Amino acid sequence: GAFHKKGHSARVLSPEEAERLAKDQVLVSEFKQLKLEKEAQKNWDLFYKRNSTNFFKDRHWTTREFQELKACHEFADQKLTILEAGCGVGNCLFPLLEEDLNIFAYACDFSPRAVEYVKKNALYSTERCKVFQCDLTKDDLLDNIPADSVDVVTLIFVLSAIHPDKMHLVLRNIYKVLKPGKCVLFRDYGLYDHAMLRFKSGSKLGENFYVRQDGTRSYFFTEEFLSQLFKAEGYEQVVNEYVQRETVNRKEDLHVPRVFLQSKFQKP
Repeated sequence: GAFHKKGHSARVLSPEEAERLAKDQVLVSEFKQLKLEKEAQKNWDLFYKRNSTNFFKDRHWTTREFQELKACHEFADQKLTILEAGCGVGNCLFPLLEEDLNIFAYACDFSPRAVEYVKKNALYSTERCKVFQCDLTKDDLLDNIPADSVDVVTLIFVLSAIHPDKMHLVLRNIYKVLKPGKCVLFRDYGLYDHAMLRFKSGSKLGENFYVRQDGTRSYFFTEEFLSQLFKAEGYEQVVNEYVQRETVNRKEDLHVPRVFLQSKFQKP
């Protein structure tokens, strides 16, 4: 069956996997890399055009994985203000709003098309959420959210899609709207996740950074890299660890190693 473990040690590669990764050192040309950066928004918009709202499952696991979302309530019926940075089509947002009637959510995404899907959702209500298009690396969140007003920020499978050189800009932007003493809840791809091992040669953009066939990009985090990234922007680390799972496809007898980083960083 599937196993699940949390901890600070990265996944150990099999000799075959290690050899395959060691061989794959050729990087995508600088010209193509600049083009991918320039067309990042277009590529995500096309992704949502192709997949509509069907690609990601609703994330009903969010409150199970992040007890902090519940723990943020210091007393019963306390109103919480959250920001979902990189909301996609609302797979995380709407289950949360349904589950907790005391949440007001800000939500933003890079893709204008994704934002439109959120607004068209039957559960969307301007009384309970405000959604807007935003490039977190350059559009100031203060244009839509008051400073120091948010209780929790969720950053779930978002930072990995951003060029590593610009990730700090996202964290700096979020810092401005987060209340002191409150947290960013983070979950994203970890080093040696199955998705990283599946890239064909010619997909590598840099260390732990790859491009998919559709032009969208993915970074695979180490615990150390993530820790340094947040601390450099003034956050304090509360939790930062690998979650390792093996998902099993019994029909095809496939064992797939999934690795994520699940973390919590606090604004002092």
